[in-house]
Amino acid sequence: MMDFKALPKIELHAHLSGSISRECLHDVWVEKKKRGETDLRDPLEEMPVGKFDYNLETFFPLFSKYIYALCNDLSSLIYTTNAVLKDFEADGVVYLELRTTPRAIPSANISKDIYVHTILTCISAFNTTSHSMKANLILSIDRRNDADTAMQVVDLALAHSTVGVDLCGDPAVGDISIFAPAFARARESGLKITLHFAEAPQSSTPAELWTLLGFKPDRIGHVINVPGDVKAEIIKRGLGLELCLSCNVHAKMITGSYGDHHFGWWRGTGCPIILSTDDVGVFGSSLSNEYALIAEHFGLDREEICTLARGAIDTIFGSEEDKQRLREMIWK
Repeated sequence: MMDFKALPKIELHAHLSGSISRECLHDVWVEKKKRGETDLRDPLEEMPVGKFDYNLETFFPLFSKYIYALCNDLSSLIYTTNAVLKDFEADGVVYLELRTTPRAIPSANISKDIYVHTILTCISAFNTTSHSMKANLILSIDRRNDADTAMQVVDLALAHSTVGVDLCGDPAVGDISIFAPAFARARESGLKITLHFAEAPQSSTPAELWTLLGFKPDRIGHVINVPGDVKAEIIKRGLGLELCLSCNVHAKMITGSYGDHHFGWWRGTGCPIILSTDDVGVFGSSLSNEYALIAEHFGLDREEICTLARGAIDTIFGSEEDKQRLREMIWK
């Protein structure tokens, strides 16, 4: 049986706050409780071990009402970011693009600029000391943002030299057409673009999907509810597809289970597929486990698994040097 943890892997669709393990959140909670700084429930009660069935109605409040309220100062931000980086490294990830929405925390005198700087400082220190994994940062525009806030995210990405920008957030809200100027500026300034795409029926109207393709993304994530003409355009462009099995199954974003996942359809189209965890802290499936699930439910052998892992290389937002390093690391 193949050792999926030993396989050198690329992770390109991981949200920082959603990748914090429950044990790590518990550590933060214990320290805050000692100092009388939180009235929140223990994370191990709020997110019980073995509970992964968060759907789109329960998923987003988990962050807005709990995780953000717990990780609300510099010490918790640094502690959790470092823990996330170490967890991905321990799982055999050799290249990581972590994404986060810039967050101001007025109660701790943290501006969005300080927030981004703090995370990048953690990543930079990690990259200096890690012998196996390189990490980069993507900044996310939330669908709830207004046009000015979206442009601010692009400004921050440029000011801090992050590798790209993302569109994320609750697919049931927002008019994404207002973000066209922000993504145009990102593209013109040399930033790469990835978008959450066709996650839910509400965000999969022809008008929205063609608008998103008009942002000229380099990669798109989830790509679940996609009509035929849009599929044809995605294939024509050869866009990188960030596919998240466990997230889609647990959150009931697809009908059926792992073997019914649209990986099976996209697999033969020629588009690079990047297996991803999305929110490993919430859905409980490491990237190694995502590869194991793909192998089990779609009958991939060792050579096909390695080909899948290597296929992600040219879709990364990192440098040519990063790509060459990965070509030398990931098994053939």
